[in-house]
Amino acid sequence: MHHLLLCLLLALTSFTALAVEPPRPKVGLVLSGGAARGLAHIGVLKALEEQGVRIDAIAGTSMGAVVGGLYASGYSIEELEHLARTLDWQQALSDAPPRKDVPFRRKQDDRDFLVKQKLSFRDDGSLGLPLGVIQGQNLSLLLESKLAHTADIRDFDKLPIPFRAVATDIASGEKVVFRRGHLPQVVRASMSIPAVFAPVELDGRLLVDGGMVDNIPLDVVREMGVDMAIVVDIGTPLRSRKQLATVVDVLNQSITLMTRRNSEEQLASLHRDDILVQPALAAFGVTDFGRAQDMIDAGYRATRALDARLAVLRQAGGDSQLAAARSAQQRTPIITAIKVENDSKVSDDVIRYYIRQPIGEPLELERLETDMGTLYGLDYFDRVQYRVVHKGDDNTLVINARGKRGGTDYLRLGLNLSDDMRGDSAFNLGASYRVNGINRLGAEWLTRAQIGDQQELYSEFYQPLDVGSRYFVAPYLSLGSQNIEATLDNDPVAEYRLERYGFGLNLGRQIGTYGEVRLGVGKAWGEAEVRIGDQDLPKVSFNEGFYELKYSFDTLDNVYFPHSGEDIGLTLRKYDRSLDSDTDYRQWQFNIDKALSYGPNTWVFGGRYGRTLDDTDVVTSSFVLGGARQLSGFRQDSVSGQNISLMRMVYYRRLTPRAYLPLDFPLYLGGSLERGRAWNNDNEFDSGYINAASIFLGLDTPLGPLNISYGANTEHQKAVYLNLGHTF
Repeated sequence: MHHLLLCLLLALTSFTALAVEPPRPKVGLVLSGGAARGLAHIGVLKALEEQGVRIDAIAGTSMGAVVGGLYASGYSIEELEHLARTLDWQQALSDAPPRKDVPFRRKQDDRDFLVKQKLSFRDDGSLGLPLGVIQGQNLSLLLESKLAHTADIRDFDKLPIPFRAVATDIASGEKVVFRRGHLPQVVRASMSIPAVFAPVELDGRLLVDGGMVDNIPLDVVREMGVDMAIVVDIGTPLRSRKQLATVVDVLNQSITLMTRRNSEEQLASLHRDDILVQPALAAFGVTDFGRAQDMIDAGYRATRALDARLAVLRQAGGDSQLAAARSAQQRTPIITAIKVENDSKVSDDVIRYYIRQPIGEPLELERLETDMGTLYGLDYFDRVQYRVVHKGDDNTLVINARGKRGGTDYLRLGLNLSDDMRGDSAFNLGASYRVNGINRLGAEWLTRAQIGDQQELYSEFYQPLDVGSRYFVAPYLSLGSQNIEATLDNDPVAEYRLERYGFGLNLGRQIGTYGEVRLGVGKAWGEAEVRIGDQDLPKVSFNEGFYELKYSFDTLDNVYFPHSGEDIGLTLRKYDRSLDSDTDYRQWQFNIDKALSYGPNTWVFGGRYGRTLDDTDVVTSSFVLGGARQLSGFRQDSVSGQNISLMRMVYYRRLTPRAYLPLDFPLYLGGSLERGRAWNNDNEFDSGYINAASIFLGLDTPLGPLNISYGANTEHQKAVYLNLGHTF
């Protein structure tokens, strides 16, 4: 009996011990903000997984919200690492779509408008200024594409790992904690650094980066019911007085000051059981996205250094819900309908035309992102976003297009200077103004003016004939004047001032985003009189009427300093007496440039060829050469002839490292080799082939490309050029 009682007592003691064994603590993960430094969070997560630490809740701010949101939605460590290393961060952190996706007419703006930056005006004529340097178009598209599989999850507690993101109401200064909503939009709001990214309007609030009020949201994760917290602090240390040397340094310091105070308050509230991870990131800046792997490794090392403390949290087996999200979650839903939400100047049908997603097929993210880039490139929108709405078995792709609040009418300016080092200089000052959205099909009115050695006034009304602008009609008016040299036996005998006035009508067809074909008829008249030289030479008056066929093709990735792609143009013109032309003659001109790159080195091969096929007046039918990389050494447009040829090879090398924000000012050093000729049909002038070369220093500034060039040729001509705007 005593033995039985002893056995019962031992069994009861063992059962009591098992009953009071403490349960596994619920662990919350806090991921702070810090821009590029936030990539260290991936290394932290990698080390935690290797230790077998299960995360029960995540709260993140700014880049911490990005990494935390992706991880909480089911992304694996391998996927996060690959994304951080391979993503084109410069493209993601800008608004402009890749130039290959931009509609062809907007590509032509790069050539018509001399400076790439434009001033926008509202319908009432007031100047429109954006709420941020970056509107976040590409960033929003990126988040939508990576989080498309969460579209039907509005309660963030229902994600594989419960999640919270923190933002700031810029109007009231209040902290906004997101427990539910559209996850990509919430993450985008959390990382909207004031003045850098435009705020996000959501639920009547104007939201910016959560780091302003709570950069280390420890209090938020505690409210999620965790027992202990793992806190990752990637905050940027304050710079010393000597380190504040540039405007970028001051901007970074201002952001740091906003976040450090509230960060220190949160760190002061750490409990004894909480674990603080502080990766060694002193050598990394907030824009060092190109050093992603190094920052991931820093986060990994800092976490593995805490193995002893983390060992008590190790758990056998994995999180079944998280494993299911990674292996079985369908991230490409079948699209059953497409809906357009639009408050811009163009119709819903125009927007719908550019969306090529097939109905009844899986969501094609790569094609959709290209389509969204083309839409945004129309210049009618502050942003173009999408989301997938699930209802039962239906998946509706919703395209949300928000019209530009800062206006859709644009002004651009430009300047061109050249000097031949012999006291003869040339300059041109230009401006263009484009009125967009005249009707729901997207009609435009472009006016371009230039004063200086080459004067011009050109105005074109561009009217699409269908919702996709595939077909269009474009009437135009033009006035222009320029200097044309008359040459005899290779010696200039006079310089004419040629003035021409005209109008015309083009019918055209766009070819995707790469090109267009125009067929037109035009009428012009004018006169040419001697400006410099023998004043007894006759004044030339003329009437012109012509048919024209023009083909343009452009796949260059950058019109100023291209690294890949081609630019091809062909113009055929027939002057005809039936259109009241003084003479019958034909002209054609062909130009081509092909860019190839290897690392920081780029070569551009190309040239021009123009022919006048019949006898006519030399002054009115001449093409022009001269200027930087157009037979360098000669003044701009100082070589003229009824026929021209030019071959050239241009080389340049980028001298500055690539930046990952729009504040990227690449500096190039390069040179060119050129060979060209100009001649007339009457055999009184033939320059023969002229060899030329140049060296140049180019800076791609926010205003436009700035080029300083020195050129010389075998005709013993030398010149210095300063160009703001056109490069080739």
